[in-house]
Formats: sequence, structure tokens, C-alpha cells
Amino acid sequence: VRLVESGGGLVQAGGSLRLSCTAFGRPDTIRYNAMGWYRQAAGKQRERVASISRGITNYADSVKGRFTISRDSAKNTVYLEMNNLTDEDTATYYCNTADLRLETPWGQGTQVTVSS
Repeated sequence: VRLVESGGGLVQAGGSLRLSCTAFGRPDTIRYNAMGWYRQAAGKQRERVASISRGITNYADSVKGRFTISRDSAKNTVYLEMNNLTDEDTATYYCNTADLRLETPWGQGTQVTVSS
């Protein structure tokens, strides 16, 4: 399976972005697994910011109320809607299964840069 993230970019503080992640090669990865969005800022460890499992979503406290995760199984795609962005959200964003023990290979990620 190959996960491909897109939708990142440069945005001003307070702005919004919508990230997408599509699974190629084994599309059922998104349909049948709990999925998560992760981010890694420069010099920091990768952290999970959102997850979705059977319609139940969970968010890190730092993004709660601002980010929304969703998925379209028919399109083999998971999304992350990000609103009211701050410079603390600057990072490379990745999607993967919520259970990392599945060892699904990481994609290249998509860079989000928020300018204040």
C-alpha cells in the first residue's frame, strides 16, 4: 500500500486548509482500518492529531474544535479539515492507520506552514 498526502501549503494564521490522503495499491486500508492524521514539526516527535474509527473521531487537545477528520471509503481517501490555523500547526502532516502496529509504510507527507 502507498499512502499519498496532499493539500498542504502556506497559509496565514487564522486560515484554513483541507488535507487529503489516498491509499494506492491496497485501497481497503482506509475502508477497513481506523485511520489517523499525524504531524511532525521540526525538532519534535511525530504526534497523532486526529483519528477516525467506525465514525467515532478523536482529537488531540491542541486541535480540538479546529480540525475535523473524515473519510470517503468509496474514494479510498481520508481528509483533515483544518481551521483557525496558528503557527503551532506548522508541520509535515501524514496519514496512517491509527494502530501503528500494522506497520503501514508512511507516505511522503504534506507540508503545512502557517505564517503569523
